[in-house]
Amino acid sequence: MKGNTITVRIDDELAPILDEVCKRSGRTRSDVIRAALKRHLAVMRFQQLRRQTMPYAAAHGFLTDEDVFDSVS
Repeated sequence: MKGNTITVRIDDELAPILDEVCKRSGRTRSDVIRAALKRHLAVMRFQQLRRQTMPYAAAHGFLTDEDVFDSVS
């Protein structure tokens, strides 16, 4: 894989957890950290988009996730 290199420092409590996950999954530290970062950034992006669209949704009566679900079901 071609990409950028970044150094990440993790605390002493996180290192053995990461190593155990790597050992059990057969994946490298880089693979596990890359996947975790990708998931975290996707959640953050979703939350940002949600905050941006909530005023428009509220103006149309969509105040909860159930309101949206009810509308599309």
